[in-house]
Parts: sequence; structure tokens; C-alpha cells
Amino acid sequence: MNELDSLIDGARIAFAQAQTPSDLENAKAQFLGKSGRLTELMKGMGALSVEDKKTRGASINLAKQAIESALAGRRQELVETELQLQLKSEALDVSLPGRQRGLGGLHPVSLTLERIEGIFGSMGFDVAEGPEIETDWFNFTALNTPEDHPARSMHDTFYVEGGYLLRTHTSPMQIRHAVQHVKKHRAIIDAGGTMPEIRVIAPGRTYRVDSDATHSPMFHQCEGLWVGENVSFKDLKVVFTDFCRTFFESDDLVLRFRPSFFPFTEPSAEIDIQFQRGPLSGRWLEVAGSGQVHPNVIRNMGLDPEKYIGFAFGMGPDRLTMLRYDVNDLRLFFDGDIRFLSQFQ
Repeated sequence: MNELDSLIDGARIAFAQAQTPSDLENAKAQFLGKSGRLTELMKGMGALSVEDKKTRGASINLAKQAIESALAGRRQELVETELQLQLKSEALDVSLPGRQRGLGGLHPVSLTLERIEGIFGSMGFDVAEGPEIETDWFNFTALNTPEDHPARSMHDTFYVEGGYLLRTHTSPMQIRHAVQHVKKHRAIIDAGGTMPEIRVIAPGRTYRVDSDATHSPMFHQCEGLWVGENVSFKDLKVVFTDFCRTFFESDDLVLRFRPSFFPFTEPSAEIDIQFQRGPLSGRWLEVAGSGQVHPNVIRNMGLDPEKYIGFAFGMGPDRLTMLRYDVNDLRLFFDGDIRFLSQFQ
């Protein structure tokens, strides 16, 4: 075996012993680097004759090609070995059960709002919509709550530039709906005819600076309005009693109307309910405020309070959701914990 054959065998052995790409590069440097053994042989050709250079150069080139071929082969082997190790470490056990993607669902408060809309829809109430960023006039003044009225202190809210605010209740939607309704039927009203009744609920988000187990800075309200020529407080009691008994699926649910004060209704009443069965049996629970629409509010709708009368009520869907599902902390609904919310699907 001549010197070049021995050099090729040595390179093959060194390459085969390399276990990592880094080891292989070190082995390459021993043979093909600037100070490698093959490079040294090529440097020694300077002392040879022209004929010997041709013969020696050809032999060295063949040896170089053989070493480079061995190097490329070992590189490929290391790549394939690394790939196999990676595939093995990332292997999937196809015999395991598949992971199903969970199905989404409506938020419990959204379920309550749908339920409320469905019940009142069956009674002939439309659903009103309106902006969450309101004007002072619609949010307060039109509802008989002028700037110096003490009731405003109960509606501590978030104000924005330009004299606007985040609405503190959904009553502004009632006023907006009523004003548009009156405009639509102005010709009938001016002619002394009978305007179609205003019968509407206004569900939506509202905002006040408040946060504890039963209050949130953002919460939901649903207010109702029924205005016509012969709408009485008796109608309010019948409508809301029927709603509560349908909502809670309890025909023996007891309601009481407790005198109270609201600037936009007169007379006014808080509405309490009492369950006859279950964990809340015997307790009175406040669920809404209500009353006969104040004459000033009727005027702000563009109607004559001597001819038109009506009632309004306002309730908290969040509170109704807590009662229906027996949840004792309002904040749970808005924490976004999937483990909690998934119970209602």
C-alpha cells in the first residue's frame, strides 16, 4: 500500500469515528485543511521535475477526490442519523385517542339576554338598540335628571371628551326609540288620531365606577317601556309578574312592589321576588326598579302627558343570571375562566 492509499484509509477511519458535525469538521482539517496532510503533500511537489509533477499531481488529485467523497458520505450519514433521532423523539403514538377541539357556546349572560328578549318578544315588545357612548341629554336630562339633580351622584360614570359619557343605564335607548317612534307617527298625533303604542325593551352594556362581588364597572341592564293612551300600573304588575314566573319557570313565584324613588318615574317602586322552593326559599330579593313614566319624560319624547301614559322598568340581567344559576359572585362571569363558563354550555 503506497502513501496515498494509506492517507485515504486514514481519512475514512477518522471520518467514520466522527460522531457529530463538529467532530467531522475537525477530522476534515487534518487532511484537507491549510495544514492538512494532503495539503502538505501538494506543497512538496515544488521540488519535483515537470514529468514527476504531472504523475504525482494526478495521484494526489485522485486521493483528494476519494477523501472528499468519504467526507460527503459521512456528512450525509450524520444528517440522516440526526433526522432519525429527531423523528424518534417526536414520534406520535397513533394508538392514543385523538384530542377533540372543544365546542364554543354563548356566555351565561348572553343566554339570559336571549331568554329575556324571547319572553318579552312573545308579549309584543320590540328590542331597541343605541350607542354606548351617550350624550348628557339622553342619559340624564331627557330622563328628568338635570345637571344639579342629586340622583346623578348615584350614576358615577366615565366621561369622555366632547361632553360625552359611557351610558350609566339603558334608559337612553328608550328615549331614542320613543323620539323616533313619535317622529314616524307625527302626522297621526297632530291630527288627533291614536298613535301606535310604544312597547320596547332595551338590553345592553352600561358603565359605572363600581366593583365588588355584586357590582362591576361594566354590567348589563335591560329596561322596558310601554306608552299608550290607556297603560296603567296594573299592566306593569301583570307584565313583570308574568315575565319573572316565565323566566324562573316558577308559577308560585311571589312579587311585591315596594315604594321607591326614581327621577324618571312617578310613582316608583322597587320590585322584589320571593321563591317558594329551593335554596333561596322565603327570602325577598330585589330584581328591578319600575314606575309610571314621569310627565316630563313623556314631554321629552314629544308627547302630551295629559293624553299619553305608560310604565317603565329596569332590571339587571347579570343579577338574574346569578339567581338562575345560583352564582354568588358577579365577577366570575367576566374573569374569562373557561372552566367556569363551560358549565353553562
